[in-house]
Amino acid sequence: MVNNQSDDRKLQSQTGDLPVMGPDGNFLYSIVFRDSFRDLPNEIQKVEDSIKTSYSKILIVTDSNVGPHFLSKLEADLKVLQIPLDHIVLPAGEEYKNLDSIRLIYQKLIEEHYDRQSLLLALGGGVIGDMTGFAAATYLRGVDFIQIPTTLLSQVDSSVGGKTGVDFQSYKNMVGAFYMPRLVYMNDQVYSTLPQEQLISGLGEVVKYGFICDKSFLDQLSDLHDRILAREPEALRTIVRASCAYKKAVVEQDPREKGIRAILNFGHTIGHAIEKKMNFTLFHGDCVGLGMVASLFLSRQRGLISAAEEESGVRLIQSFGLPVKLSDRAAIKVDAMPTPEEVLEATHSDKKRAGSKIRFILLDGIGNAVIQTDISDVEILEGIKRVLN
Repeated sequence: MVNNQSDDRKLQSQTGDLPVMGPDGNFLYSIVFRDSFRDLPNEIQKVEDSIKTSYSKILIVTDSNVGPHFLSKLEADLKVLQIPLDHIVLPAGEEYKNLDSIRLIYQKLIEEHYDRQSLLLALGGGVIGDMTGFAAATYLRGVDFIQIPTTLLSQVDSSVGGKTGVDFQSYKNMVGAFYMPRLVYMNDQVYSTLPQEQLISGLGEVVKYGFICDKSFLDQLSDLHDRILAREPEALRTIVRASCAYKKAVVEQDPREKGIRAILNFGHTIGHAIEKKMNFTLFHGDCVGLGMVASLFLSRQRGLISAAEEESGVRLIQSFGLPVKLSDRAAIKVDAMPTPEEVLEATHSDKKRAGSKIRFILLDGIGNAVIQTDISDVEILEGIKRVLN
């Protein structure tokens, strides 16, 4: 069991940018919060100054959903740098998060003679961020990249922490590398174009931080509930910054997921298995929401939280429009749902396994996640049934 409570994590009331430090205390990169792309050239120049380099070329990697909204604006704002600038637009969707898409990025980089002083910009959600980071980590054995996340989900989760990678066949994120960005640049403008279902998906990861790090953050989310769903920029920036602060605090202790960083996977073991068995037709945050409901149930079954705490947690998840039963997504036909046994089998290929054991994340009280490796298949199956039946 890992006790992860720390006063350092109660950061949601602070404002300003966030420096991410390595476990040795050395500065790694900044997470900055802005209301446009205008300040990005200045931030890139700060990066150049800090590492004593000048970028030779910039390649923006985006997708067919994000590009029409933000690509031309970003390119216009970057012209002041007077650095050769180009872009590649990939097909949008989890089904394109694969080595074939990475090959397209490599081909662009090679044919256009990008060198080791090149900079990649990941303009998009988690799929684009993960793929761009992986391409940056492996092209010429490593070039710099910057995360510019355009979904709530990617802002509070995948853009922070240095995990990059792609799916392999039907296995999620099985090929990748730990590779830190030079900068994470948050732009409040992206919320205006975000479909409601994607906003809700992102809230799945936001709620997670309250469960695993700080019970009082759940109270703050309840207080801001209506303002969050109304997309008030101040409310959204508050929860995004708080979420990034919680994740940064965990990642700084364990950048390569050797120990405590595993708590960030609360709700993900069962969530990823459902996501896989539904052929990635559900939003990631929806699946995490289902996984959290199952994990709250298992935590209560083990006597780690009370029935009242489980019920309160499930109500909060549901209040933000996240499913607490797979059937809550009305478009899903009963005959398309996986069986509990099929979902259980999918957990056995989870990349978070340690040998023959699953590192399962439960709660020893709300706000305190624990890693347990003695969760039986019988228990996991009961948790799965909780959200499938």
